[in-house]
Amino acid sequence: MKRIETCSTLTYTVDAPTTFLFQIAVADNPHQTIVEESLETEPPVAMERCQVGASGNRMMRTVVQPGPFTVRYRGLVDLEQALADPSNLSEAAYADLPPEVLVYLNPSRYCESDRLLGFAVEQFGTLAPGHARVAAIADWVHERLDYVPGSTGPSTTACDVLEQRTGVCRDYAHVTIALCRALGIPARYVAGYAVDLQPPDFHGFCEAWLGGGWYLFDATRLAPLDGFVRIGAGRDAADVSFATIIGSSSSDAPPQVVANRVPTDGDGGELGGKGSSGATTSDGEAIGIV
Repeated sequence: MKRIETCSTLTYTVDAPTTFLFQIAVADNPHQTIVEESLETEPPVAMERCQVGASGNRMMRTVVQPGPFTVRYRGLVDLEQALADPSNLSEAAYADLPPEVLVYLNPSRYCESDRLLGFAVEQFGTLAPGHARVAAIADWVHERLDYVPGSTGPSTTACDVLEQRTGVCRDYAHVTIALCRALGIPARYVAGYAVDLQPPDFHGFCEAWLGGGWYLFDATRLAPLDGFVRIGAGRDAADVSFATIIGSSSSDAPPQVVANRVPTDGDGGELGGKGSSGATTSDGEAIGIV
């Protein structure tokens, strides 16, 4: 077991009555247990909590009047991650996929898998199907893209990133997802907190459906997979934006985000390294969350 403390602070200046939708609270599932959590706002406002999307992401909705506004979240989480031998994780035939997984084969706003079919088959079609092929896709994305903060924006898609060959974590995830889907591998975007991420921020990973479950990949290699705390999952980053704003407001500063390991009695040892593939722990095991 690993215990991780996550914190985030968002600050805004609100110019007119504005609705905020926040997805900054950590997920609660069989492999990720919330020990403690708190949410504070300045000024105090009523916050509606709801579950949205196929993954039941935890969203918070509120209406804020003009003036300064700050939201602070803290979550303490115990991780009991599911581990598997990558060699046992195969790709599933289309006819065998669970119905709830099928949506993650379709093109989405930021992952135009239909436009990348020929490219994906040319690059990866001859590789043996399974975890190793998805890991090879993540390796390819890592090697071909340059991580350049500010090089992409809210309208940048996977195809845009492949043309310019620069991006940030969400772009690395979108390209990996689009290439997987083009090969018939269900893949989805995962947002969360990441221990040892520099500079600290919300982080975007992806998951592929292998061996009957979802397994994590991170083409950026910026943080260890076994130090990842999920917020939520979706077709792409549009489904798990940390803040959606309907109204008139401006951000006063970049989000302040923290994810730290908290030692406990009988914990599972140090976090693994960032690895050569971004697909396994330091012991070579694949990580599944749900």
